[in-house]
Amino acid sequence: MSFYDRILSETAREREQFLAIPIVREAVRSGATRALYRDFLTQAYHHVKHTFPLLAVAASRTPDERYQDALFEYMREERGHEKWILDDIRAMGGDADAIRDGEGGAACRIMVGYSYYAIEHVSPYALLGSVHVLEGMSVLLADRLADALQDSLAIKGDAGFSYLRSHGSLDKSHVDFFHTLVDGIHDEATQRIVIDSARVFYRLYGDIFRDLGARAELSHAA
Repeated sequence: MSFYDRILSETAREREQFLAIPIVREAVRSGATRALYRDFLTQAYHHVKHTFPLLAVAASRTPDERYQDALFEYMREERGHEKWILDDIRAMGGDADAIRDGEGGAACRIMVGYSYYAIEHVSPYALLGSVHVLEGMSVLLADRLADALQDSLAIKGDAGFSYLRSHGSLDKSHVDFFHTLVDGIHDEATQRIVIDSARVFYRLYGDIFRDLGARAELSHAA
């Protein structure tokens, strides 16, 4: 079994728990309100804006030149993606400037904070657990979510959906790149760090969606 396949196998339970989150299931099946979609984009902005800095920190903390080269490639690909999210927020009628100057929700901040902690205090390879979860779920769900949202909001064209569309099936090459990268990791201790990190990030990323669901319920009740 390749290491990539081992990651999939040993995090299968956490992956299923993420996919079972009610708001994830409902949004992919039936879409969401414009307000909920804006909230999703807000949380996405506040963690995606840290992608480039996190990659840079990990690259500066590892002596593994093969891993550094891969991180530099990720940095070239990921830089500035948070700006697409702000454009989507504007297209959805949101105040992108206020969101840019604000903060994410508690779950978002916890995930970002743990990302920096894990790189600095666990291992630079812990970042690969985050990459596996966030990119893997994007490729699996982003296009389906965009389709459902466009139907539920009766929106023609892709204005407001650039982030989702760019991180859906079009992002499959990133997963292939990740597959090749991790299959070159042969040290058992490093492999364990990546798997453990992925398990944690399934929970932390899932908590962002649990928070989205809770806020949506409160808004609906009000």
